[in-house]
Amino acid sequence: MQGRHESPDPHRSDPALAAYPGQGRLVDGSLDAPPRKRRRWLRLGVLVTAAVLLAVLCFGGYWLWRLQSNISTSALGAGGTRTEGPVDDRKDRLQILVLGSDTRSGKNSQYGTADQSSGYGQSDVMMLVDISADNKNVNVISFPRDLMVDVPECKDQATNQQHAARTDAMINSAMAEAGIGCAVDTVNKLTGLEIDHFMMADFNAVKELSTKVGGVDVCVNSAVDDPDSGLRLPKGTSQVQGEQALAFLRTRHAFADGGDLGRIQAQQAFLGSLVRKLKSEGTLTNPQKVLDIADTMTSNLTVDTGLSSVPALLTIADRLKNIDPAKVNFITVPTVPAPSDPNRLALAEPAASQLFSALQHSADLSQGGTPPAEASSPPAKPSFDKALQPVSVANGTSVTGRSNAIAETLAAAGYTKTTRLQAQPQAQTMVYYQAGFEDVAADIAAMFGLPATSVQEVTGIEGVQLYAGEDFASGDKPVQAPAQGSIPSQTANDQTCQATNPAG
Repeated sequence: MQGRHESPDPHRSDPALAAYPGQGRLVDGSLDAPPRKRRRWLRLGVLVTAAVLLAVLCFGGYWLWRLQSNISTSALGAGGTRTEGPVDDRKDRLQILVLGSDTRSGKNSQYGTADQSSGYGQSDVMMLVDISADNKNVNVISFPRDLMVDVPECKDQATNQQHAARTDAMINSAMAEAGIGCAVDTVNKLTGLEIDHFMMADFNAVKELSTKVGGVDVCVNSAVDDPDSGLRLPKGTSQVQGEQALAFLRTRHAFADGGDLGRIQAQQAFLGSLVRKLKSEGTLTNPQKVLDIADTMTSNLTVDTGLSSVPALLTIADRLKNIDPAKVNFITVPTVPAPSDPNRLALAEPAASQLFSALQHSADLSQGGTPPAEASSPPAKPSFDKALQPVSVANGTSVTGRSNAIAETLAAAGYTKTTRLQAQPQAQTMVYYQAGFEDVAADIAAMFGLPATSVQEVTGIEGVQLYAGEDFASGDKPVQAPAQGSIPSQTANDQTCQATNPAG
């Protein structure tokens, strides 16, 4: 009836509510949905969460599989004796030999001829990365490829072929003959250290990595146009990537005097610039960038079996990501021109032995790399009668009568059986000896402050011969050539400009 007002019946259902099953009255002011709706959304949330987790697992699984399948491995050594047990990569001091192979096989065929692509390739770059246990110090020690060393007996782990030990051989030939493990054993023998891991990359790794990071800043003090490597740079700072980055690292004519030491300084500066870029742009904290870089590196990397898993490589990366660039020290082993060939290098003594001794004691070289002092002892008495030893003095100084003064010094020390010879001029003083006179030669070399590299066994002489060179034209001892290399020579925080080769 129109106009009639009826009281609501509390027992009747509202038609609006009946049209939407599950829509009931709110109880006690609650804003929650009824139980059936909550269950529906809960089921939906579970499905979405499961889908997301599945996608993440699939994504992670794919990348783990991809990175793992990229990695190539080789044996850590080539039969050399090891006295230390395995290290804990997460917390112990680590020493990793980083090698750059000059092989021209596969993707690197454009950089050489077919005859250069056989075998393992030579170690074009050889750097020992030394990480302290507390991650506060990193030393990167460079070994010139022209360094003359003794290569130990090595067994090629791939072919089981045995290679005899060699003396006075270029250090980069160790890998070429018997594989990466032989390079590791050679550095162990040279330094007295025991390397824990190695990583070897080829030309392609440099090109791809420099491109992935968007280029690396380098600086030269004058324009460079090197047709051999293809490096072309204007004076000042430039950003290099791809082929130009590779050319910057490979050239040996463009920097300093055109030798290997100038190239090493440029390589160290490049790595320092790369470290600064990775730190400043937060690359190592960006998961996608880390994956891109990891994919690039593992595709062009060979490691020892101890680093042959993605988690093992990530452990090393995790230790390096927070290191202060100012604590990354680049060091070149101290060298002098090799006595056997002035175009090659030999260790400068005692500087090289002091460096290796310091590294054996600690990775912290901030105090100049001085090892703990040892109690001094008087020199051992020679086991021979000096007065009976045949010693000749060859005058290669171009100073008339110089051999007389040197013979008098020998006589004062007890070597009275001496003869004097006029000889062809020679730059560097040497001690030559007949087989069986090693101890006499060593005593005379020590007397005049000569390093072991200046002592050599030869045929055709009687006893020992002190061949005085131009460096011994005056004074009581030869003037030693300055050692090249220092502790440290530069850090990753230093922004250096490379001195170019005027003759290049």
